[in-house]
Amino acid sequence: MAVQTVATTQNSVDLGPATGLSCRECGERFALGPIFACELCFGPLEVAYDLPAGDPEALRKQIEAGPANIWRYAPLLPVPAGVADKPNLNPGWTKLVQADNLAAALGVEPGKLFVKDDSGNPTHSFKDRVVAQALEAARAFGFTTLSCSSTGNLAGAVGAAAARAGFRSCVFIPHDLEQGKVVMAAVYGGELVGIEGNYDDVNRFCSELIGDPLGEGWGFVNVNLRPYYAEGSKTLAYEICEQLGWRLPDQLVIPIASGSQLTKIDKGLQELIKLGLVEDKPYKIFGAQAEGCSPVSAAFKAGHDVVRPQKPNTIAKSLAIGNPADGPYVLDIARRTGGAVEDVNDEQVVDAIKLLARTEGIFAETAGGVTVGVTKKLVEAGVLDPTLTTVVLNTGDGLKTLDAVAETSQATAVIRPSLDAFRDAGLAH
Repeated sequence: MAVQTVATTQNSVDLGPATGLSCRECGERFALGPIFACELCFGPLEVAYDLPAGDPEALRKQIEAGPANIWRYAPLLPVPAGVADKPNLNPGWTKLVQADNLAAALGVEPGKLFVKDDSGNPTHSFKDRVVAQALEAARAFGFTTLSCSSTGNLAGAVGAAAARAGFRSCVFIPHDLEQGKVVMAAVYGGELVGIEGNYDDVNRFCSELIGDPLGEGWGFVNVNLRPYYAEGSKTLAYEICEQLGWRLPDQLVIPIASGSQLTKIDKGLQELIKLGLVEDKPYKIFGAQAEGCSPVSAAFKAGHDVVRPQKPNTIAKSLAIGNPADGPYVLDIARRTGGAVEDVNDEQVVDAIKLLARTEGIFAETAGGVTVGVTKKLVEAGVLDPTLTTVVLNTGDGLKTLDAVAETSQATAVIRPSLDAFRDAGLAH
């Protein structure tokens, strides 16, 4: 495992309540630093905390008085106390939409279905949350370049955050991404490099670059900064519960790419329970994948604990990670909570995108089509309870994946500018 030398020493690192890194497999502890794997067992590392103790009501009021972005939760995150005053994109506090029209279409009880719409973030995906966290770690460790391997959304989020914070950026993507995501990643002025191959090929290349002198001073948000980056997904859990009136949802449907988002949402829910900010009760977590890249779903259905890699072949390219790093942990959470992992094919993804758009006015990217499609499938199978409070995640904007619906979403008619033409086209009703 390569550990880079950076300008800031570990003793001078200020990441708020974060006290160190802990191995998820063997429990070994490490000092805060740009490392991501255990030196003893090579297990993944995650941030350990000294979380606030005391009166939950006082902590709730402190959070509610904070800014309308993820920094309202700074006391629970690996960031310095003054994070809100630094140049940052300030993502988060996106809408939790009560989706009664969608509920009616799916056969869910009114008032029970919600869509957490993260397309409202600065670069229109949830990746702004995780990049904001990684950026603060990059500052703390003295990095000068922000980088990542990406299926699209992350590349744009890194480019934008780096531009805002005055960092150089250089990001790596599969060569065949959707054009909308390529443009959005490139427009911020950093270097954008297409790699011949799929996301797993891109990720392997980035891991090699970290261990080479060429990568000196580079913070790869989802590799050597991954323990900090991943914590950004906890803010989805925090926001959902606060927006529900400081209550846990009964059921959540979450898309799976690497699986990190799902595992950190569960971690966030557990922290809220531990802190007394929400009442402890059972909840179920359901994972959603596209059939053309469904290694976790396949393992869940087969009763396996090991996730066998797949070669992705799906329009849901933001979820097209054939060897998901957190796959085994997703299986554990789905089984522990009584949830499941399910998948839908590309046709169902497109149908679900259009269903969400016409019922709730939310244009989701393909990952959102996956979660809505899986929700529909779970309700029809009797696996998801239509009488319980359910939150479905939409993690990105449909404008990034126009090709998925372009063929079937065209003008109803093209007419001359006259009322007679309007009548003749059968539109006057």
